[in-house]
Amino acid sequence: MSSSLVDLPLVKLTNPDPSFPALFVLHLNNGKENRFTLQFVNEITQALDAVERILDDASGDTAGQGGALITTSSSEKFYSNGLAIEAAMEQGDVFYIPYLKMLARLLTFRIPTVAAINGHAFAGGCMFAMAHDYRVMRADRGWIAMNEVDIGIPLIPGMAAIVKCKISNQNHLRDCLLAGHRFKASDAVAAGFVDQAVAQDALVPTAMEYARRIAPKASGLNQKLHLIKAEMYRETVILLLAGGTTPGGFLSKL
Repeated sequence: MSSSLVDLPLVKLTNPDPSFPALFVLHLNNGKENRFTLQFVNEITQALDAVERILDDASGDTAGQGGALITTSSSEKFYSNGLAIEAAMEQGDVFYIPYLKMLARLLTFRIPTVAAINGHAFAGGCMFAMAHDYRVMRADRGWIAMNEVDIGIPLIPGMAAIVKCKISNQNHLRDCLLAGHRFKASDAVAAGFVDQAVAQDALVPTAMEYARRIAPKASGLNQKLHLIKAEMYRETVILLLAGGTTPGGFLSKL
């Protein structure tokens, strides 16, 4: 029986299995599109804080089990449709710096993370999915895409970096960033940045299988995975935390 750990207006954190206290599901619930606003970012951060407190307090067999975090959306159509762009542009660094810091935190989180992508993941929603260790996507509906090129918004350094660190094939990266290609689940699996495409009713159970399988790698619930990920994605983390929000700022040297 699932137990509620954090219940905020835009996010809910649950433990789906009392026998596995460090297994968490973060439900995104910011309307139909889960667009990232400052409040949404702050509530996700509060949920991550709550997970960290539970991990800090764990000991004995609980710590020995390890743990994992799954994220999914309460909306059937969207995992996330990206940033609330007008508000983000108006707020500038007041929004972008916490958003990028949240991505860096998720990218280096101390337990394994699995995105259960149950609908479209566009732009900032794609970046949020990319910040996870594993991605499972609904096969019958939904695209994952970076569509900034189509809406006329250049990428700031940390945003480009988090996509680049997860799409290693340069042709797929080109199609993603320069063409705004919309990858359906099977195409994203073939491109290597989604791990599995499954039917809608199998999405969360499959994400749970990934979580349970990899959770023991976080045995001890200490900082080992956090530090491994930090070095694995060092350049990306540096750019996410640098606070740079000017696209192509180095071009003046050309």
